[in-house]
Amino acid sequence: MAKRIAIVGYGNWGSTIAKVVGENVMKYSEFDSTVSMWVRDKDVNGRTLTDIINQDHENVLYLPGVKLPKNVVAISSLKETVENADILIFVTPHQMVQNVCTEIKEHVQSEAIGISLIKGIATKPDGRASAVSDEIRAHLNIDVSVLMGANLASEIAVGGFAEATVGCIHPEHGELFQRMFDTDNFRINVVRDVYTVEMCGALKNIVACAVGFAEGLGYGSNTKAALIRLGMLEMTKFVETFYPGSDLKTFFESCGLADLIATCSGGRNKRVCEEFVKSDKALHEVEKELLKGQSAQGPPTAEEIHGILSDVGLEESFPIFTIVHRICTRQVPPSELIKCLQNHSTHQTVQKNDETSSNSSGVSLE
Repeated sequence: MAKRIAIVGYGNWGSTIAKVVGENVMKYSEFDSTVSMWVRDKDVNGRTLTDIINQDHENVLYLPGVKLPKNVVAISSLKETVENADILIFVTPHQMVQNVCTEIKEHVQSEAIGISLIKGIATKPDGRASAVSDEIRAHLNIDVSVLMGANLASEIAVGGFAEATVGCIHPEHGELFQRMFDTDNFRINVVRDVYTVEMCGALKNIVACAVGFAEGLGYGSNTKAALIRLGMLEMTKFVETFYPGSDLKTFFESCGLADLIATCSGGRNKRVCEEFVKSDKALHEVEKELLKGQSAQGPPTAEEIHGILSDVGLEESFPIFTIVHRICTRQVPPSELIKCLQNHSTHQTVQKNDETSSNSSGVSLE
């Protein structure tokens, strides 16, 4: 029986993925030709967004000017979207994961599989943070893979070349996802290092915030390059600390260095933080003005990561992550970013003869 696909999310990235998957399923008989996409209905000039997508085949709110395949069907009921699906694609803001999973828990097939495209950290009811894929697994009791990469949706939507990394434990699922997502201009590589792939997708947004601060403060390319380098070191250190056994090579997949560079070169996190340091407004006000209903994932991710680090007393071991959170919450002025760079612990160490770059993380921040 042909596998039915449901997309849980309808924003800029969700609509872009709907376009990619909608076109790809027509090439393979193993997939049902209809791709369901959950859309929270909104009034747009007297019409519902679901009607516009289903009749005009365009998400005029979040992906204007790009036509979606006619086999992508918008559904306003979340339960109806997922109840018969064999494959669930999660692409909501990470803050919505808990509520979404709670709502669909009784309606997901027991043998369904999922893949998360969500770049962020989930927050449990007790306030503790965890990987988004872990939260989906725990709520729905299904296998969950992840897809991350240097994927600016606006470029992929119009056919620009990009790569992505799928983190997947089961090879047969990896092959399935490769057929779902891979195109001539959107190339997919599958690795088994799921948590590294996922954490790269979350942590790079914090680094992009730092680069945005630097841009807003008027600093040049050298400073921003230093932030990217030090941010990458902290990303590898975080994964090594909290997910031991990670593979350094994964950081050189699209999910790692490539995504970090792309996100720090453009995108909503950098843009919001650049404007934030130029104003006296709260971050959420700047976000609302610039993003028109969408959200920047970097600031809330920085807050969640700060909570994780605080719990184990490691805030000072991750100075870039920590200063981004403090600037976002206006605990310190943006100018403190440069002091953080000047005093970063990596500048105060000298590599000894018996130290090599062949250890599991390749970094030492302490």
